[in-house]
Amino acid sequence: MFGGVAPASQIEAARRQLADAGVVRGAIVAWLGHNSFEMLATLAACEQLGAVLLPLNWRLTASELARIALHAGAGHLLGTPECAPLAGGLRAMAAWRPGAAEGVRPGDLLLVYTSGTTGEPKGAMHTAAGMAANIAAAVDAQGLDAASRVLAVLPLFHVGGLCIQVLPALAVGAAVRLQARFEPGAWFDDVEQWRPTTTLLVPAVMRALVEHPRWPGADLSSLAFVTAGSQIVPRPLIEAFHARGIPVAQVYGATETGPVSIVLRPAEAMAHVGSAGRAALGVQVELGAGGEILLKAPNLMRGYHRLAADDPPSFDERGWFHTGDLAMRHADGFYEVVGRTKELIISGGENIHPAEIENLVSMRPEVADCAVVALPDARWGEVPVLAVVLRPGMALDEAALQRLFESRLARFKHPRRVLVCQSLPKTALGKVQRAALARQLGA
Repeated sequence: MFGGVAPASQIEAARRQLADAGVVRGAIVAWLGHNSFEMLATLAACEQLGAVLLPLNWRLTASELARIALHAGAGHLLGTPECAPLAGGLRAMAAWRPGAAEGVRPGDLLLVYTSGTTGEPKGAMHTAAGMAANIAAAVDAQGLDAASRVLAVLPLFHVGGLCIQVLPALAVGAAVRLQARFEPGAWFDDVEQWRPTTTLLVPAVMRALVEHPRWPGADLSSLAFVTAGSQIVPRPLIEAFHARGIPVAQVYGATETGPVSIVLRPAEAMAHVGSAGRAALGVQVELGAGGEILLKAPNLMRGYHRLAADDPPSFDERGWFHTGDLAMRHADGFYEVVGRTKELIISGGENIHPAEIENLVSMRPEVADCAVVALPDARWGEVPVLAVVLRPGMALDEAALQRLFESRLARFKHPRRVLVCQSLPKTALGKVQRAALARQLGA
């Protein structure tokens, strides 16, 4: 299935390397490195050998990576030279046990650990069949074909960077250009010179581009659309791309979901700003208690790898995966993601979604970044507290912020405190680590 992700000679070289290293059926091969076609060749080689690829996040410390490798039961570690020092530390900390790993089943191919915004990371096990279904959904949603040219800048150690555009594009014979890691200047260079038709971005990357000095004058005419994912995208970032005539398509999903689950197609993007779209090809969507998004789809993970006995099950008794994300379904069938169940703030019995506040605050010109978390309150149980990061040289206009809240939000949703921070704690993909932020603000 994945024989087209790299030249056949490169895949064969990777297969021989794995076989010579003693990789057997059911083994887990960890990969630590920046974006490269060597990693994609290793994925294809793992499929041929019946092994599982475990991409590791090179932004983590050696001790964090060692916990993942030990939990996974990885027996081998490969990667690219720039991560050699980190790999050396990891090799010394983890116990590498060649042979088949406990918990691996026939057909398993990709093991990706969650970014862990709310607790210890878990390993989502994806099968080759599930990844093929995800490719079909991604191709259908974005209209990818052999004429597409994909500029890939997001890290391939996440399912977003790997499975939303890179693997689908290669599957249909499209051209893919990999940047080893994102750098705004290199992105503008590639867009102007290599002329991609699309690229996948997350809000942190979109912000870096929109705020870059080259943004107003850059030639972006080759881009038929961009796709955004990972989290709710602030409206000002979407509108900045739309103002340049570039539709911002959306892919909603998670590490566990393939990730292509709900999609806003390029042709729909301009008319549905803020929407996540509709169910992707082959995906069933249901809204559960409180509006939680429930999914059934062939591209979902098989389950969590080596799930502890006291952990909740991955799927309910009806076979639905509970995402933990909350959404509203509009009359036209489009879904709007409004937050996460674990982020929900209940103040005096009223529900408050942080995104409601954050989307407004992000519109302020002096605000570079923001997040809302709950802090304990003796009267209300908990209250929303807003943390903002200001743009260089600017001050917070609290009066203007208060007027914005009064005209757009019920009073119980107004932040009880507004605190200015130098930065917000985030995961590798730019998601705010709300538990860490709450501890920081509470102190």
